[in-house]
Amino acid sequence: MKPFLPDTDQLKTILTDVVEEVRERAPGLHETARQAAEENDRPVPRKGDFERFGIAVFTREGDLVSAGNAGTGFPIQSISKVFALEVAFAALGERIWERLGREPSGDAFNSIIDLERDKGVPRNPFINAGALVVCDILVGLEGRAGPNRHVLDFLKSQIDDETIAFDDGVMESDQKGGDLNRSLMYMAKHHGNLRHEVEAVMDAYVHQCAITLDCRGLAKAGRFLMHDDVEEEHGRGDGRGIGASRRARRILAIMMLCGLYNGAGDFAYRVGLPAKSGVGGGILAVAPHRASIAVWSPALDPMGNSRLGTLGLELLARRTDWSVFGAARS
Repeated sequence: MKPFLPDTDQLKTILTDVVEEVRERAPGLHETARQAAEENDRPVPRKGDFERFGIAVFTREGDLVSAGNAGTGFPIQSISKVFALEVAFAALGERIWERLGREPSGDAFNSIIDLERDKGVPRNPFINAGALVVCDILVGLEGRAGPNRHVLDFLKSQIDDETIAFDDGVMESDQKGGDLNRSLMYMAKHHGNLRHEVEAVMDAYVHQCAITLDCRGLAKAGRFLMHDDVEEEHGRGDGRGIGASRRARRILAIMMLCGLYNGAGDFAYRVGLPAKSGVGGGILAVAPHRASIAVWSPALDPMGNSRLGTLGLELLARRTDWSVFGAARS
């Protein structure tokens, strides 16, 4: 079966419907989350966090469609790991996997257990230990970008925006309270998998996590993940060179397996698209060769993924029939 490819007007209607259904279901989700938090002695989620939801879709044809609170900015946090991986992967090629694994962790995103067990080699680039090794690679890259600007400059090239800001709260809290991340780096350094000073790597990591975008900007930023070799061969690509689509396929595979931490399997079952989440409430998802999608809502589930964002992507996938596992209807 051929997948449904909505035109711009159809996509606008779909996104409007998704926002309406998410908002209808939000009070019930808040009540369920509140009860679960009380039963498990966790902080009770704020009702106001369930009242904000934005979604944006950037299509392969270059159309940007959005709905809800798509213009609200938020720190991209761990979503930045996707862009950092692209920059490092483009620089090192397959040699990058000499320092990183490609397997789901099964442990917390900031766990030191696997790093010790695997002698300083992180399980994948999206847990904190892996992201810090990627930042170590970025700090060592030459070029006009400073050590903490590689991700920022890449995003500017994708979004065509020179005014990307940083979230001051993230900058301050991550820099002052990053003792566990420093511990991960010292463990990697002990095993010879960190080449630069811990504080230089920490600075680069904090800067990329604090980058602030809205859903529209994030959707545009993910567009490099949906291009193909045909465009490159005929000179219609994004200028990143031959092999860019091969990298994209590999990055999408890791997003599918590891992008939502210990919620990746459930997300694959419910949504069926590669994605990467951040504790700022955003999720970047990709329908290969079709669209780059961004959602945002600040209410997080116990895995650290946006509750309404996950629901919104599930509803969008259902309405468009977008899935890496094939079309379900004609």
